[in-house]
Amino acid sequence: MEGIPLTLKDLVNPPPMMPWREFANWIRMSEDHDTVRGWMRNGYLPHLKVGRHVMVNVALLTKKLMEEGWVE
Repeated sequence: MEGIPLTLKDLVNPPPMMPWREFANWIRMSEDHDTVRGWMRNGYLPHLKVGRHVMVNVALLTKKLMEEGWVE
């Protein structure tokens, strides 16, 4: 999202898993929760259901992005 600055603090040491809505807010998609839910449904975001909570696997996502050259 343009106009919302991300700081290094926002990106360093993320938790390995986080609730999907919290993840959406963290990546500045708070206005587009349906989009993030669609990314999970289509397999773009690794996620896991823990009880009744759906968690995004941030650690696995980071690893995949690094392997594909998105993050250095």
